Amino acid sequence: MDLGAVFHNLIFDYTLRTVALGSAVLGLVSGSLGTFAVLRRQSLLGDSVSHTALPGIALAFLLTGSKAPLVMIIGAAVAGWGGTLLVISIVRQSRIKMDSALGMILSVFFGFGLVLLTFIQKRPDARQAGLEKFLFGQATALMERDVIVMAILGALVLIIVGLFWKEFKLLSFDREFGSSMGLSMHRAEILLTTILVIAIVIGLQTVGVVLMSAMVVAPAAAARQWTDRLGLMVVLAAIFGAVAGVGGAVISSLTERLPTGPTIVLCISGIVIISMLFAGNRGLFWNRLRRRRSRKKLALEAVLLDMYELARQHGDREHGHPLTTLQAMSFRPGSVSHTLQVLEEKGWVLVNSAGEWSLSADGYKAAEKQAAAMEAKR
Repeated sequence: MDLGAVFHNLIFDYTLRTVALGSAVLGLVSGSLGTFAVLRRQSLLGDSVSHTALPGIALAFLLTGSKAPLVMIIGAAVAGWGGTLLVISIVRQSRIKMDSALGMILSVFFGFGLVLLTFIQKRPDARQAGLEKFLFGQATALMERDVIVMAILGALVLIIVGLFWKEFKLLSFDREFGSSMGLSMHRAEILLTTILVIAIVIGLQTVGVVLMSAMVVAPAAAARQWTDRLGLMVVLAAIFGAVAGVGGAVISSLTERLPTGPTIVLCISGIVIISMLFAGNRGLFWNRLRRRRSRKKLALEAVLLDMYELARQHGDREHGHPLTTLQAMSFRPGSVSHTLQVLEEKGWVLVNSAGEWSLSADGYKAAEKQAAAMEAKR
């Protein structure tokens, strides 16, 4: 299938368009909110909320007998919110650390949810069919009304982020300073946790309980590689999440029996890997290249200074020195020969017929300037 056909289906094919829109909303909202979780070093919070939402889904079905998306979202949100508040309470009132509290609540709630799902599946009626899709997601089952609900809740979440931007920023970077300004950081934390819960539960039908944490953490982790500014990081995380959502939906539509949820997670994982390798700010490739250039520069400067000291000792800039002497003075003797070739190309050193090296007039001036700069730093 060519690219034109893909875009045609993305616009006019009902199922693909619906899944792509829902996945884009999920990626945009979860990426934006996940930024604050990553910056606060609470990446496990997304995993915890998504897992604690499972018993809420089961209880919502048991109480109402309905599988309507809004009912499921409300049940998941109540359970996720309650579990997260319980985590905050445990951390504040005991010596248990955040990661330990999150791990305990995650396992307890998720185990309780699995017990409830098992109980529901053993009931004699058939109304419970389809609840297991919340474990691993079933994006192809999204309907237009589901996307509308996701979009409304997502827009509400983003509006709240805009209104309380200052509080969330202080909560992420300097909670004590925010408290000193008279702001209630505890209330801001509860509000941020609440909208993070909403951002997570709207994606449970798409990627499921098990994989939802990746949609919270991965876009923000990728965006962090590109920038140090909070505003730009939130925007990039939202873009990365939306691109992964649409990309996963398209790729899964092109391959038979390829689930959409895991494909979306693989797409965002690919974006994270590319960001880690090639991001201009922290990319491993560019960092390695910068370190390599820095090592070459240091080696060049070291050889130049060694030759400058020898020229001063002999009182003659044109006095030649064998390669072995320069290697003995260097902290990296193996690189001296290559460094001399580089210096020769720059016109800073000369080699005589005996294979001995000396500084040129330009090289002596450059070495003298470098020595003066080093002396000024001391």
